[in-house]
Amino acid sequence: MVNPIMGALVHQEPLVLKYHNGELLNGHHTVNLLWYGTFTSIQRSIIVDFINSLTSSKLDTLPSPATWWKTTENYKGLGSSALVVGKQILHQNYSLGKYLKNTHLIALASNLNGAASINVILTDKDVAVEGFCSRCGTHGSVRTGSNRTAFIWVGNSETQCPGQCAWPFHQPIYGPQGAPLVAPNGDVGVDGMVINLATLLAGTVTNPFNKGYFQGPVTAPSYEAVSACAGIFGSGAYPGYPGRVIVDKINGASYNAHGVNGRKYLLPAMWDPQSSACKTLV
Repeated sequence: MVNPIMGALVHQEPLVLKYHNGELLNGHHTVNLLWYGTFTSIQRSIIVDFINSLTSSKLDTLPSPATWWKTTENYKGLGSSALVVGKQILHQNYSLGKYLKNTHLIALASNLNGAASINVILTDKDVAVEGFCSRCGTHGSVRTGSNRTAFIWVGNSETQCPGQCAWPFHQPIYGPQGAPLVAPNGDVGVDGMVINLATLLAGTVTNPFNKGYFQGPVTAPSYEAVSACAGIFGSGAYPGYPGRVIVDKINGASYNAHGVNGRKYLLPAMWDPQSSACKTLV
């Protein structure tokens, strides 16, 4: 589960995510995308380019999403985990309506069968989801026959709760009221989705079935690989301040990673088992 970005303090004490000796998602995995709602082709390309940037070997400008993702290799028992975009399914007719319950998310995830895959459901800004805004997304698993498949849900918070789920690209709903950063792809909702998708992809490969790396109860882990570092995007971060990041001299956009096709992204810090600390790209 991804809590609202401003819902957690920056941790000053060393944080340790315990490994519970369960399965991790190493090797190659296909990321299937189910777009629920009327996402534009540009919005879809922002997220597809992000996923393709995670394990791309063609990124010459650093830091990159691949640099960020490489930290997952420090998790004992995981090793290399390569992601590639697979199927994309468009649900533009809102087949289950514009209010989705958790059971609907599981049903949608179950429609994307496939071995060694992570099924991602992305809901548009006009779709309400059970628990949305108190959480910005979640990950879990569905069972198909004898197989368990990981799934992720992330919602576009642009019109529902950008202060909770698209910070630091929007004024926070509570806490210190610093000026919001300019979204690197010019879309507050989708750039916010990238942050939450990144958080959940890292949580999925390091804790796919609630027996991996986390802190807190098994039924509802409090902290995972990136949620342990909530609100930290650059060095010097503190509650209400995302930290020092790179600012584009032309459009003023804030970012910390160079992706494929000239994309720029702002990615959250990830807990590094080697240092037991939150690791930022800049």
